[in-house]
Amino acid sequence: MTEPKPNEIVFKKRLSENTVRIEVVAPLIAKKAQPGQFVIIRVHSRGERIPLTIADSNKETGTITLIFQEVGKSTFALGLLEQGGFLHDVVGPLGHPTPIEKYGNAIIVAGGLGTAEMYPIARALREAGNHVITIVGARRKDLLVMVEEMESVSDEIIITTDDGSLGRKGVVTVPLKELVEDGRADFVITCGPTIMMKFVAEATREAGVPTFASLNPIMVDGTGMCGACRVSVGGKTRFACVDGPDFNAHEVDFEELMMRQKAFCDFERKSLDLWLEEHPERAHSGG
Repeated sequence: MTEPKPNEIVFKKRLSENTVRIEVVAPLIAKKAQPGQFVIIRVHSRGERIPLTIADSNKETGTITLIFQEVGKSTFALGLLEQGGFLHDVVGPLGHPTPIEKYGNAIIVAGGLGTAEMYPIARALREAGNHVITIVGARRKDLLVMVEEMESVSDEIIITTDDGSLGRKGVVTVPLKELVEDGRADFVITCGPTIMMKFVAEATREAGVPTFASLNPIMVDGTGMCGACRVSVGGKTRFACVDGPDFNAHEVDFEELMMRQKAFCDFERKSLDLWLEEHPERAHSGG
């Protein structure tokens, strides 16, 4: 049996029509990765750099787990790679690890693919002696990911869906507010759509519950040199790739972040449309 080589995809599973989980051989990264960190990958030599959270790592097998959603040209191209294929580049681990301490009641608030990032964080918080309460949300049940994994590292789990197809009908901030009002929130960390993280911050602001948000701005080089990932935190400019990705959610300018995230939407849409013309087999998923 041939020994797996660096950057090789040794496992692939499609979690939904546009959500994919892969395990990639990256022994040095797997050895050093800590909760909250990420990698930057390129699918091929002319591909753009894509930041992806390390959803899990295994020092024994030397692999890291990445979960991504096909939303643009590069992630659609990544989705075409099969087990046995290779990524051109895998760089990391990047970013500061999430601050793991014994807080008491630690609440995880995850939306959509944000659950992938929260899994190693929830596990580390529980190992540190916290009572972990996880709130996982999505628009509908088929968009939920890693629910079983989150259950395995949580003392309590609350599932919400916008359409009520699984768990409680509604958004993640409703059960979060209930926990805050009951005095059961000592620490909150969130990852997911930016608008969701904004409202998570508002839900804990008045009570003064320490709240961190794992931000997902546009990112290019991952070293702080390009400045593409700059965000305003506490009135100061920070770079998510080297200063984050976790920041005090009560100090983040979410309005500015959302505006910057939309800066290249038209170009991204055009790039994807051209790619789909060349790959009609994936065009049905490109809407």
